[in-house]
Amino acid sequence: MPQYHLLRKRLNAISALSESQLLTGNKIGLEKESLRVNVSGVIAQTPHPESLGAALTHPYITTDYSEALSEFITPPFAQITEGLEFLQNTQKFVYKNLENELLWATSMPCVVAGESSIPLAHYGDSNAGTMKNVYRRGLGHRYGRVMQLIAGVHFNFSLSEAFWPVLQEAEANSQAPQDYINSRYFDLIRNSQRLGWLVPYLFGASPAVCKSFLLGDSTTLAEFDESTYYEPYATSLRMGDIGYQNNKENESGIKACYKDIDSYISSLDWAINTPYEGYEKFGLLKNGKYQQLNTNILQIENEYYSTIRPKQILQGNEKPTIALRKRGVKYVELRSLDVNAYDPLGVNETQLHFLEAFLLFCLLHESPVIELPERAEVDHNEMLTAHQGRRPDLKLSRTGKNQTLKSWAMEIMQEMVGICELLDGNDPQKPYSASLKKQTERVSHPDMTPSARMLDDMRQDSESFHRFAERMSRQHFHYYKNLELATEQEQFYINEAKKSRQKQQEIESADKLSFEEYLAEYFAQK
Repeated sequence: MPQYHLLRKRLNAISALSESQLLTGNKIGLEKESLRVNVSGVIAQTPHPESLGAALTHPYITTDYSEALSEFITPPFAQITEGLEFLQNTQKFVYKNLENELLWATSMPCVVAGESSIPLAHYGDSNAGTMKNVYRRGLGHRYGRVMQLIAGVHFNFSLSEAFWPVLQEAEANSQAPQDYINSRYFDLIRNSQRLGWLVPYLFGASPAVCKSFLLGDSTTLAEFDESTYYEPYATSLRMGDIGYQNNKENESGIKACYKDIDSYISSLDWAINTPYEGYEKFGLLKNGKYQQLNTNILQIENEYYSTIRPKQILQGNEKPTIALRKRGVKYVELRSLDVNAYDPLGVNETQLHFLEAFLLFCLLHESPVIELPERAEVDHNEMLTAHQGRRPDLKLSRTGKNQTLKSWAMEIMQEMVGICELLDGNDPQKPYSASLKKQTERVSHPDMTPSARMLDDMRQDSESFHRFAERMSRQHFHYYKNLELATEQEQFYINEAKKSRQKQQEIESADKLSFEEYLAEYFAQK
């Protein structure tokens, strides 16, 4: 098909080079969020275990919004299996340090006993720790605390540094190297957005939600049983309109621009520096206590929800936009993956093989700028797939015309064949092609998707969402209890915990500024 001409041209150019194996030098990193709950499935009120280290400074075990929302981070690895092994070891170590608590197996939480039952994450008394805590307090005011409890898996992806000059030479591109890299990463990001509905369709695992999550608010969701709401063809309610979104963006006018890196930075800078009346009502200070970092459209860059973000490794207390402006895009963070309730790790090798190939497809495929009409289509398709993705003959909007999700997805799968073959190389197992085949079957047979499987299991066992999630959480608990953690691996995590506590103490001792001065200095970065 003509729209894939550039993709095929680039693939042919890469295949013809002896350096085609450079595609296998990609780096993969994972971030998995898991809610700590007590044995009844209620949000844990205990603090982040001290034995796990300091959440402020630990590179691999930290917290997200709540003290109960743990986050496990892997370094970037060249092999997917290495990243999964690290994630498994991390969760095994965490389980060894929990008492009468479980790691919740699903993205959507249970049981929520009101906003006050959700403890904000605490990061010590340093200015850096206080800033993280205040930011979360602001999120609670703006979007509600319950929304912040939704867990996900983030897939961090970067191309081999050696790959870029090869591709640039093959295209006879004369840009400065980092400018070229930035441009191609933004190509990837835009295509990931316009085709991103495919991720919740294939891997969405949140078709139902505990009624307590809505705190008594009215809803258009159907009733599954006395304690569960759902939608019959939903794939990922996490990615739908009950999930964490910048739900005030239509009122406040913020929409990040992905035309290029400069436009992206400018749009976020504008939002961080533009007052918003809707947030001014919460105030900045109340009884001497900061309620939010500012009263602007965004407190900081990370507040802007996006299914995929351009990222650069931060240096010290550097703002993300400053890091991007100075050093460009280092990797991208795909954020639309639900926690896989059927896997103790929360994600598996087959998923990751597909996602790597999919992001390469997004990189190599033609990627024009997303103008306003297409932006509306992108948002519409994402929401429609989240709520009705498995509906027979569901139609998405594509350049002003309707096309069935199934036919569009099959088209993408077909064009990914060559990429998977290149990634497989000489591997006799051909894991990328095998994963592509499995996902293609899910397109033909929606009942094979995790979201369909979850609802089927709930029906067959007459289970509420809470009972299903609790059962899977206990299965995962026993998986980790029966898993051996080698002595040297356990010692590695013990040492990291100790180093993180020492580092937090050093940060707290080094503080010389008041928090007000610290905040002003942070936002004044140029």
